[in-house]
Amino acid sequence: MIVTVFRSRLRPGAQKEYEPMAARMATLVKAIPGYISHKGFVAEDGERVTIVEFENEEALRKWRIHPEHAKAKRQGTERFFGEYRVQICTVMRDRSWTVGGGDAQRETINAT
Repeated sequence: MIVTVFRSRLRPGAQKEYEPMAARMATLVKAIPGYISHKGFVAEDGERVTIVEFENEEALRKWRIHPEHAKAKRQGTERFFGEYRVQICTVMRDRSWTVGGGDAQRETINAT
């Protein structure tokens, strides 16, 4: 699994114009074969973090070169973001547990 961590801060006054574009990107990414999930968070200090999961690097590549996403990235640097950072990570270990899940515990270890 590939995890993309996108951290950013919006420029003052960019929120209203940014939101529809971000909503469109959220819709588009879901159509990429190999997309798993994404969630976004905003900290009290205004930092935004979006975590996107893909099955593999090919899925991430398809998203990276998607024409509308490429346009949105250009708009981001030109109009929306005061700063951003993108980190692409390979999952080395994936472990989950759910209350009431009994013995239904799952752990996947990926050798790199």
